[in-house]
Parts: sequence; C-alpha cells; structure tokens
Amino acid sequence: MFIRIKAVLLAAALLICLGGCRSEGNVQVAGDAAEQMPVSADICPDGLLDHAAAAVVYCCDTDEVLYGHDLYQPRAIASITKIMTAVVALDYIQEQGDPAVQITPAMYAEGSSMYLREGEILRLSELVKGMMAVSGNDAANAVALTVAGSQEQFAVLMNDKAAEIGMRQSHFVTPSGLDNEAHYATAYDMAKLCDYAMQKKAFAAIVSQREVSVAYLSPSDKVQLLHNHNKLLSLCDGCMGIKTGFTKKAGRTLTSCCERSGVRLVVVTLNDGDDWNDHQKLYDYGFSLVERVTLCDTDRRIQTAVVGDASGQTELMPQQALTTVLRKNRDSQPEEVIYAPHFIYAPVVKGRTYGRIVYRMNGKEIASCRLVGSE
Repeated sequence: MFIRIKAVLLAAALLICLGGCRSEGNVQVAGDAAEQMPVSADICPDGLLDHAAAAVVYCCDTDEVLYGHDLYQPRAIASITKIMTAVVALDYIQEQGDPAVQITPAMYAEGSSMYLREGEILRLSELVKGMMAVSGNDAANAVALTVAGSQEQFAVLMNDKAAEIGMRQSHFVTPSGLDNEAHYATAYDMAKLCDYAMQKKAFAAIVSQREVSVAYLSPSDKVQLLHNHNKLLSLCDGCMGIKTGFTKKAGRTLTSCCERSGVRLVVVTLNDGDDWNDHQKLYDYGFSLVERVTLCDTDRRIQTAVVGDASGQTELMPQQALTTVLRKNRDSQPEEVIYAPHFIYAPVVKGRTYGRIVYRMNGKEIASCRLVGSE
C-alpha cells in the first residue's frame, strides 16, 4: 500500500498577464502546423513588434511560445541555415572524428566568406567556427563536401535532422542558406532548432564568443581572428548567441538565445529590418512573463513509520532539489503528490529509494524525483 498525499504549493500568485490580443486569426498556419500550435502561440500584444514578417519568443524550459507573429509560415531564412549545417557537422565530428580538410575551388561561394584559399588545410571544427562567426558560405560548402561528398547529399542529412528535431514546416537545400525556392523554414521551427543546438556544448561554446581564433594546419602559422557578426552578444543582457543572416529575398534574419535568472528563451525574427532592437524588446517581454520557481529542496522531510526500530518513525527526503519555470502570474499552482509506503522495515538506509515526489500542474507532470532515506 502506498500513501498518496496531495498538497498545493503556496508559491507566487496569478497566471500570465498577456496584455494583448489572443485570436487564432492573428497567426497564419501552414499545412499540418495547427497540430503543433501551443495554446499561447497567437499572443500578439499591440505595438510590441512592427517590423518583422515573422517572429517568435520561445521558452526552452517549457517548450512554450510566449509570443508569436506569423510563426508557422515557411519563409526564406538566409544564413541562419548554418545553425543546421553546424549541428550536422558537430554530430559528424562526435561520431567520426575531426578530419583535416583541404580547400578546393569547389568549396568557394558567393556572398559572405571567411576567404578560404585553395590548398589550405584546417580541421572541420575550425570551419564550423568560421561559418558561425562570420557566416562564411565557403566554410559551409567545405563542411558539406567533407561530411557528405556533395551539397545534395548533405541536404539529405539536414532534412533528416530537421525531422528528428520536429521541424515540420522546413526544408533545406543548401548548407549556406543562399536563396532557393525549395529552401525555407518557419520561425517556430528555427526556434526549435536553436534550442536543440544550444544544448550542444561545442556549439554553444562557438556562438557565445564575440571573437574566435581559427587555426590552420597548413600554412601552420596561419591563425584567423574572426569577429562574431552577432551584435546582441554585446547589446543584450544574458545573450548567448546564435546567428545572423541576410539575402535580398529573405531580408534580415536573426536567431538568438538569452538566459536570465535561470530561464532560457530563444527569439527568432524573419525579414526584420530592426532586428537588433526587436530582439531586445522581445526578450524584455518574454522574461516579464516567466520565472524559475523552487518546488522543493533537500531540506524537505516526509515522516514515515518504521517497523523494528525503537523510534518508530523516520524521515524521507527528496534526492535532489526540484525547480521549474512557470508563469509569473498564474491562476493555478503546482500540486505536490507523495508516493511512499505506510511503513518501512528497519534498518532504514540513508540514500536508499523509498518513494517518489511528483509535481503536476493542470494535469501534467512538471517535475519529479526519488524519495530517499535521510538517515
């Protein structure tokens, strides 16, 4: 028999003050995207954003859209494509190693460049640095040809990864993001990709730097110092990256990731002529809605009877502290559920599992851990 004890947390008050319209008519939904639309995907406070053709504020901790404008409409995305190119390349390096790459004319490309020269040799990981810092199209081509042998085959890997991540409304053709009618993504899909990419330590380490050094194997004395194009690293409090982009067709595209007070958000804007300022406004708005809340810590104690011990009782404790991200103003609170036996036979062992503590909100489990002996 197990005791099921419910207790409502007395944490912060009231659910979200959305401060704006909430109508599905404000969001264009393409294809089967309606199936994935979060409840709050159509939040669009008046006057918050005037420039972007599409935008999203995405909470990585809760997989929730805090702000959305035309976020499910596929559009040209320009060089933010290289986020996917980097993800595929870093997966390859993790699985196959970090090969030396000799530059050939086939790797040259129009547009932004890290100015690779024929015959130069550098590691694949160094190409990823140049591709992400200065948006080198030549580096993106070199990555594709090294990893897959051709841009076409590399695109297959990109689309396979997109399917794995859950990017339902996106299709990749080029590793660089140069305009192609069949190359597109939605703001929402790019937010999902950013969240996925930023969980990779190697990726986050590159895009978070304001400048990176690229070392060559040949010539052995060549080191390029590249300045990251992402101005938000300097402008926005807590910014951790990610990637800029521009083509005539796509306009200015920008993805970024920011963490404040233990909460991580991603912002994506497509075809936005004032993206530096818009991202900062969207972060201020997004962080005004959510907070990290402590559900329980390791000081929590649950009394349980003990058979075969003179004291007749013992205390169980959470194996770890539990936190989660919630809306600052919420109309319901997390529900605590304790699963523990009516009694435990002595001896009670410190650290041994005797039950489980679970927190639910609106019928959904939001956090849990084991209950262990405290002594």
